[in-house]
Amino acid sequence: MVVSIRMTDEEKKLADAYARLNGVSLSEAIKNAYFQKIEEEYDIALADMAMKDYQKNPKTYSLKELMEELGL
Repeated sequence: MVVSIRMTDEEKKLADAYARLNGVSLSEAIKNAYFQKIEEEYDIALADMAMKDYQKNPKTYSLKELMEELGL
């Protein structure tokens, strides 16, 4: 799949500098930054959901209890 991104000249200069700094092509730098951002936002969303679940039921378990529950 090919994706096109429009950038101003200043944005292109910054993106090129970032790619050079990381020793990768411009395409690879943009791809890496894009997926890193997605992963960070996904992790935050999961943490928020876990916190909401915990707030509904704030029961916690010790490591020993967890291992027993899992049969370990």
